[in-house]
Amino acid sequence: MGAYYYLVSQLPSLSYGVSAAIEIKDFVELCRTFLSAQDFALLQYCRLDPEGTQPLSLGQGFQLMPESLGSSLLDNWRVWERALRLHLARLRLQHVKREQQFLADAPADPMDATMVAKQAVAIESPLEAELFLDRARWSAIESLQGFDYFGRDTVYAYYLKLQLLERKQKFKVDEGFEAYQGLYASIMDAAQSRIYAGEPK
Repeated sequence: MGAYYYLVSQLPSLSYGVSAAIEIKDFVELCRTFLSAQDFALLQYCRLDPEGTQPLSLGQGFQLMPESLGSSLLDNWRVWERALRLHLARLRLQHVKREQQFLADAPADPMDATMVAKQAVAIESPLEAELFLDRARWSAIESLQGFDYFGRDTVYAYYLKLQLLERKQKFKVDEGFEAYQGLYASIMDAAQSRIYAGEPK
């Protein structure tokens, strides 16, 4: 447990929307040094997308409930994210009036995941919807983390948050492109107006 205390105490603090002072690869190497082999192996399940080809994955269309990994944070996170994704898929399919047979039924709990999905699909901008979802994921991770500040679940929560921050950095390119498109459109509109008004080019 002393090694975990040392690991957690040296990690830089994280805030949503602020670039992390540590890169994911460096964090993983720290974990390799300080975590037990069994706890380190569970890092592979610290994923924003709990789907995939890993053992104990949720299966195509999230048909299966996640099996317990023995970590309260990871077990609850996978249940939360599964519920969120199922509700998002159902609501989006309803919006386009389509049905998808392979999806599992969207569970009523956790209720906050249901509410997040409903709010997200009401947001018109796809980029803003994704940013909203990631802020909600951040809050969910914090609420699921528990109170053992120097335990392994704190390490797993930190890893999930690092991935959210990395994802947020990628969105900055999209935000910049959206701003560029808006500026370009306004310049073209202004130029077109001048042409129609008979002003010289």
